Amino acid sequence: MLTALAVTACTRQPRLEDECLYGHKATSFTFWSPVAEQMEVCLYPDATSTEHETIALKKDKQNFWHAYINGDQASKYYTVRSYQNGTWSEEAPGIFAKAVSVNGARAAIINMAQTNPEGWTADQRPAMPDMTDIVVYETHMRDFTMSNYSGITNKGKFLALTEEGTTTPEGFASGIDHLKELGITHLQILPMFDYGSIDETTLDKRNYNWGYDPVNYNAPEGGYSTDPYDPTCRIREAKQMIQALHKAGIRVVMDVVYNHTYNVMGCSLGRVVPEYFYRMNEDGTYANGSGCGNETASDHAMMRRFMVESVCYWAKEYHVDGFRFDLMGIHDQETMRQIRAALDEIDPTILTYGEGWAAMAPAYPYEELAMKQWTYKMPRVGAFSDDIRNALIGSPFDHERGFASGNSRCRQAVCFGLTGAINYNDNQFGEGWAGEPMQHVSYITCHDNYCLRDRIDASATTETEDTKHRMNKLAQTGVLVSQGMTFIYGGEELFRTKLGIDNSYQSPDSINIIPWENKKTYHDLYTYYRQMIGIRRAHKGFHLGSAELVNEHVEFIETDNESLIIYRIKDLEGIDSAKSLIVLMNGSAEVAEAEIPAGNYTILAKDAQANAKGMGTMEGNNVTVEPYSALILEEH
Repeated sequence: MLTALAVTACTRQPRLEDECLYGHKATSFTFWSPVAEQMEVCLYPDATSTEHETIALKKDKQNFWHAYINGDQASKYYTVRSYQNGTWSEEAPGIFAKAVSVNGARAAIINMAQTNPEGWTADQRPAMPDMTDIVVYETHMRDFTMSNYSGITNKGKFLALTEEGTTTPEGFASGIDHLKELGITHLQILPMFDYGSIDETTLDKRNYNWGYDPVNYNAPEGGYSTDPYDPTCRIREAKQMIQALHKAGIRVVMDVVYNHTYNVMGCSLGRVVPEYFYRMNEDGTYANGSGCGNETASDHAMMRRFMVESVCYWAKEYHVDGFRFDLMGIHDQETMRQIRAALDEIDPTILTYGEGWAAMAPAYPYEELAMKQWTYKMPRVGAFSDDIRNALIGSPFDHERGFASGNSRCRQAVCFGLTGAINYNDNQFGEGWAGEPMQHVSYITCHDNYCLRDRIDASATTETEDTKHRMNKLAQTGVLVSQGMTFIYGGEELFRTKLGIDNSYQSPDSINIIPWENKKTYHDLYTYYRQMIGIRRAHKGFHLGSAELVNEHVEFIETDNESLIIYRIKDLEGIDSAKSLIVLMNGSAEVAEAEIPAGNYTILAKDAQANAKGMGTMEGNNVTVEPYSALILEEH
């Protein structure tokens, strides 16, 4: 049924974010298309009705299409379609849909103020007096919350991370209390926007996916809500989760996937403005730098604007504290710089980092892409360091060992990572790619590839479990004493295994779940992680924050033992409570002996044990380091 309604042009600079602006007396619509000959909104009374009203949109000089509809339109649903070359496109939610029906099929008109949980206006980001003091912990909503051993009630839901006081049967903290106890500063959550691989109508059946298949970028995933049929529920519960984490002193990083969509024509970007938002090959096919069938075109002005407005929307509406960019190497550098500048206007402490690579070659000049080697061209945008990952534990693409599991050939590459991949000491260990050390994301595992236990099992096939524990601890020590920003994959502190599956993106919970029962079985490992995080956070020397300070205060003491690294942060008066810090890392099965500058030292870690408050004292300059372990000393 065609309904004649008031239509007006927008009188101010339009934004993609203005797609649907609700008011009690009227609702306005704004969409962008430079190629449509006509555009219209289909307005539905509910999420399933086929009966609808059709509202014609009016185009302005900037290729935005507008309609202004009188009356209270709350609880109605809409789609948009365009007419081009004699054909109407399929209906789709607009590209900036903020509230959606089950499975994201239609966009919903809601009063966003009614999605705010109690106390939301008073919610604040946890204080970060020192932005170099960052420890990120990555998890997936289901991984972290589905275990019956966790004591968590709202399994697999946003609300799981609002529950306080959850414990294992033995009384060990789980859930949000585990994160507080561990001492992390940021929780990175695998995609929580609306994605396509989960059927939200059959959540009682086996449904698992990491979520790297975007459908509606600016609405939360309904599978994580207690009622995916209610468009406000998923929004309110996502905010409740973030609010609870903030109260716990933990910031939230959102994993964003702007580099590709679930598919092309199943997504609003492809339906509303065909081909514009994607890079195309010369033969007219979609470029595929993502390896998922398409790659978006961040270099196109409106795709760039979409990304900028989208991250700002999540930062403002949901109070998100950081963004991890999937396959960031597909995006162009200028887009990343503009995202950083826009977030700085909201809060300069919001994090931005990502994968400085692509799955395949993007259809864009390499030297202009946000690849890891060009990180220094994007100030305050970080990149994951496969350098320190491969050096410490070996490449995930073969079964070679790393330094922490006995490969002394990786020694120099570990040192490069410890400096934060900057231009250190005339490029002593290699040409730096980070302008500042905090652009270097130090990590050894994440959701991709083997988890740490399985990686060690795949390479160190003859070692005892005790030796493998020592390798695990030594590898993570390298991360936690690095000058870069530190990152830990959730569950490594509990010696998780995925039974050798290195790409578990759709494996069942039995493979991906975090084994909370291991907190008792491997409590020594968990304690080591917690204490090492405490050591890092207690000592500014491990995160000096600038390339200048790293070059001034970091040195590597020479030794003939190729399996030993002696890493010293010196002259710390006025910077740290310690006069100096020394880390000796022994990546071999033999006891290592070394000479260090004579002094009075507190032992912070020794023989695969650690304590941020100290494990005794020593004097002199002769030390021994036990096999596959670190000796960490604080000089007074």
